[in-house]
Amino acid sequence: MPFYDGLAGLEAGEKARTIDGLLKLKEQFRVEGVPPKNTDDTLLVATWNIREFDSGKYGPRCAECFHYIAEIVSHFDLVAVQEVRDDLCALQRLLGLLGGWWKYIVTDVTLGTSGNGERLAFLYDYRKVAFDGLVGELVLPAPADKPVLQFARTPFVCGFKAGWARFNLCTVHVYYGDDTPVDARRVAEIRDLAKTLAALADGSRRKVKSSVGGPDGVLEGEATDLILLGDFNIFNRADATFQELTKAGFVVPPALQALPGGNLAQDKHYDQIAFYAQPARFGTTGRAGVFDFQKSVFGRDELDRYRPLIDPRYFTSQAGNPKNPVTVYNDWRTHQMSDHLLLWCELAIDFGEARLRELAAG
Repeated sequence: MPFYDGLAGLEAGEKARTIDGLLKLKEQFRVEGVPPKNTDDTLLVATWNIREFDSGKYGPRCAECFHYIAEIVSHFDLVAVQEVRDDLCALQRLLGLLGGWWKYIVTDVTLGTSGNGERLAFLYDYRKVAFDGLVGELVLPAPADKPVLQFARTPFVCGFKAGWARFNLCTVHVYYGDDTPVDARRVAEIRDLAKTLAALADGSRRKVKSSVGGPDGVLEGEATDLILLGDFNIFNRADATFQELTKAGFVVPPALQALPGGNLAQDKHYDQIAFYAQPARFGTTGRAGVFDFQKSVFGRDELDRYRPLIDPRYFTSQAGNPKNPVTVYNDWRTHQMSDHLLLWCELAIDFGEARLRELAAG
């Protein structure tokens, strides 16, 4: 659990509000049946796009929200985080609240306009999860004389181990583009991403055909279990964007497909957790969820509670006209917590009995 010593330094009103919010979050985890962390049998994996963490838009994040973010992250073993910004102070502040048993691995900033000054990160509780040595950023293959349009934000691959399980995680923040379900570049990114990772994951030499203007490539690697997770900007699982994942062989388990969307309105399926795994040796326990922090903190109807924290200048346009206070609050609170909800699933990591049966069968 996070350290709560920092609460002592908060102003009395903020301290009382933060303690109230933390207690509500704890109760929400219990009520929603998020399984407790254990040491041997299962692993709790999550993905969360924490909006512009931390760009300083609307001013710096308040101390209160850092306690809430730490409380939420602490309930899981390994969390992929998108939209970590150039300045790592916010991430390091979060780790300070989580405790010394938490570590992180983070990419450099993806350069260029499409990169948006973002990093990708993995946070993990090293009492349960160990870094397994592999780390890299995914680049599409191409001959030197024929450049390929690369990903807007370079996907991040890391190897981990927990219990009997050794696996690779790839976290992504896919290109958004037009505000439509099927943006051509978004579809191409997901297609190239899924095909390239599938070729690496199954260990075979497989021809990979580029969708973004470059030549075909050939990749090889050792067979491994792979989890692909993050913000894919998929509007709906019926869209071509989602179908590019499944056509490449990735599987989104039924427990995850049954969930509502991970945006605040829960009508878009931007965030996904997909598997490319050896049959019967790696997968979910059937437990998964979307954690909607709005039920406990920074709720839709809490403008009056939080208005004193918002700089009054944000309620007036550059032309001097008043803005809708509800609209301002709804934007501000996404820069305190996020405009995405956390998506999680529970994995089985004890394969001792299965291995014994394999050995017995010869």
